Amino acid sequence: EVQLVESGGGLVQAGGSLRLSCAASGFTFDDRAIGWFRMAPGKEREGVACTSSSDGTTYYANSAKGRFTISSDNAKNTMYLQMNSLRPEDTAVYFCAVGGLCTAQDTTIIIRDLYRWGRGTLVTVSS
Repeated sequence: EVQLVESGGGLVQAGGSLRLSCAASGFTFDDRAIGWFRMAPGKEREGVACTSSSDGTTYYANSAKGRFTISSDNAKNTMYLQMNSLRPEDTAVYFCAVGGLCTAQDTTIIIRDLYRWGRGTLVTVSS
């Protein structure tokens, strides 16, 4: 079955860290773009980080720069989002995605030629 499955979400205090994982099955990350997006309560889904293997570009949301890091282990077919110095406003459901190319328009991160979304993992940051 072709799918993406996130894990690693949970409850953490402000200032803490979490590492989200997203495991792919049925396909590989080779030559694809991978990204993390989030949806906070009452808000639209927004891009957090995205990296394209085709051109080597990586985009981070302004709110994520310096705190979050996107990475992948192609041998494990797994991508990660390391999140440090977490804030209550980081509370959201986090989704991984695989597509063709990451782009950014103004402050909006977009993953083009979307192939798959994960189902999401909840991150709650308490103050």
